[in-house]
Amino acid sequence: MVGSIMSHTRIKPVTIAVLLAAGMGSRLGSLTCDAPKCLTEINGQPFIERLVHALRRNGIKRLIVVVGYLDECVRDYLDGMRDEMQIEFVANPKFRTTNNIYSLWLVREIVQEPFMLVECDLVFEPELLGAMTRPDRIAVSERLPWMNGSLVTIDSLHQVTALHVGGDLSAWRTAFKTVNIYSFSLSTWGRVSERLERHVEAGRKGGYYETVIAELIAEGGISLEAVFFDEQRWYEVDTLEDLREAELLFPVAQDNSLPVFA
Repeated sequence: MVGSIMSHTRIKPVTIAVLLAAGMGSRLGSLTCDAPKCLTEINGQPFIERLVHALRRNGIKRLIVVVGYLDECVRDYLDGMRDEMQIEFVANPKFRTTNNIYSLWLVREIVQEPFMLVECDLVFEPELLGAMTRPDRIAVSERLPWMNGSLVTIDSLHQVTALHVGGDLSAWRTAFKTVNIYSFSLSTWGRVSERLERHVEAGRKGGYYETVIAELIAEGGISLEAVFFDEQRWYEVDTLEDLREAELLFPVAQDNSLPVFA
């Protein structure tokens, strides 16, 4: 009887992902003159191909891609991958003057169930993603010298107590780096999308969605559990130097033959 009750209360894994791929990737120089950042290759394999395979191998069945800069390139490339999962596109026509807060706001009416949020400039080993298929989680990592951007502090139960965005982050010596992968339950997404709406209506379209998440955590409006990614098994690529380092870390194309989870 106990086993039966537990099976009925087990949390269903997330099967939808939102991929933010609207940006120009200008810090990659000439590599993004004729192709968007998500099609930049790591040892011959584009970011977005690696991401699609990793998501599929971890049970993602529907992918919503927010596109902007050279969006036709992304659409054409992913047309050849539709046999792997259902793929939909949302256009951000204001990609030149907005940031990821606006791109995420654009999917507020399309996504009406738990989902995973992923940014397009990440490369990682697919098995790291498994724990992120449960809602209300945030991927974090021990900090290495190359890492910059937002940080989180956590408690003894790995619950996030604060998300630190911008400003002088050097004071947060015990904080962890965010990997820019989140999973949201429907209730959490409702609170996030409502706050996104406030920011966009107030004209703050050039900001970051992390600001919204930080506000809600500080207010106790949402709760996220930290999932640790091995700092040697993932990389975020913003610059040409990042790209070189990522190619050293991931010298071989990803093996996409078998799923990580059934």
